[in-house]
Amino acid sequence: MPTTRDAVGAGRTVLVTGAAGGLGRAFALGFAAHGYAVAVADIDAAGAEETARLVKEAGAAAWHGHVDVTSVDSTEALAAAVADFGGGQIDVLVNNAALYATVSRAPLEQIDPAEWDRVMAVNVKGPWLVVRAASPYLPEGGRVVNLSSATVYSGSEQWAHYVASKGAVIAMTRVMAKELGRRSITVNAIAPGFTLTEASYGLIENAESYGVDRGALRRAGQPDDIVGAALFLAGPGAAYVSGQTVVVDGGRQFI
Repeated sequence: MPTTRDAVGAGRTVLVTGAAGGLGRAFALGFAAHGYAVAVADIDAAGAEETARLVKEAGAAAWHGHVDVTSVDSTEALAAAVADFGGGQIDVLVNNAALYATVSRAPLEQIDPAEWDRVMAVNVKGPWLVVRAASPYLPEGGRVVNLSSATVYSGSEQWAHYVASKGAVIAMTRVMAKELGRRSITVNAIAPGFTLTEASYGLIENAESYGVDRGALRRAGQPDDIVGAALFLAGPGAAYVSGQTVVVDGGRQFI
């Protein structure tokens, strides 16, 4: 994350979902460091408030609120409130909210169908509902960044529901790019590899060394690595990039 602020995002508002902690909080602080006004939303309202406090301490304008991304009413209320905060529009949407650390690992025959449905509701229906609600407020030149996962390419075992949900995000990103592209709005996805967040430390023992020997870059992924990709996709250099998935995994997928 930059240590000095710049004006790339001056006058622009970004909405980050799932921003009560982890990668979502890193996105919020990264965009704040580049001059964006940051709207923070999460089902964990207290965590969202804490992230907003940190954004303000970093010198950026901040708004925070609760959202249930599986709810039409909740996502529509969120979009309207953030647009009001942003002077009538939402310039950048980072669709980060998802189930991850709490998703059980089990052979596909043993996955609880109720858990499958919950993962799909949050990780697939959620991003769709947020974009659906935000669409009226996305201006010409607006940007949407959806969070997928490099597990889509590795076929991570005993995680069929999570991997399938993140594959669906890539598929939706392509459709959204075509439909919203008629309004000169870009839609792209980021597929992070294993990244050192609080959730990842809780999932994997010896997280800092996990999979490092399988990458072209022999180090663990850091939140700033993913934030940098989002800032690029939201910035002026990506104005002609849409419908794409950027894998940020240190080169693990081709080793």
